[in-house]
Amino acid sequence: MPSLITEVAPATADDAVVHFSRKFRFETDCWDVSQAMAAGSADFVLLDVRSPALYAAGHVPGALSLPHGKITASRMAEWPEDTVFVVYCSGPHCNGADRAALRLSQLGRPVKIMIGGMVGWASEDFPVASGPDPRAAVA
Repeated sequence: MPSLITEVAPATADDAVVHFSRKFRFETDCWDVSQAMAAGSADFVLLDVRSPALYAAGHVPGALSLPHGKITASRMAEWPEDTVFVVYCSGPHCNGADRAALRLSQLGRPVKIMIGGMVGWASEDFPVASGPDPRAAVA
């Protein structure tokens, strides 16, 4: 009798290549974000899409606070149309990053989710900043 793992056959290698290749178009991870930020090669804008209070309590250094509910066309106009956004929320138990990615996509903006969010960031022992977003208009 097969296990619940093999009860449904795994994808073919060709299907798996397509699936996993596509995931990289939608997601990045804490390590890649950390490395890009540390190297000064961040060619994206990192958005913490949680509440301003959660942002102030602890966020990824260099991230901007923009709660997902405040992502609007007028707010996004401060960045060029081809700006790549990376969004994160609290962690895998939170769908705020998905909501933000959907809003950005609906506005025609390129976006990826930083999988793991703050939970993933903390589990990697990356530095955490605190305090309000220095851009008072966004916080």
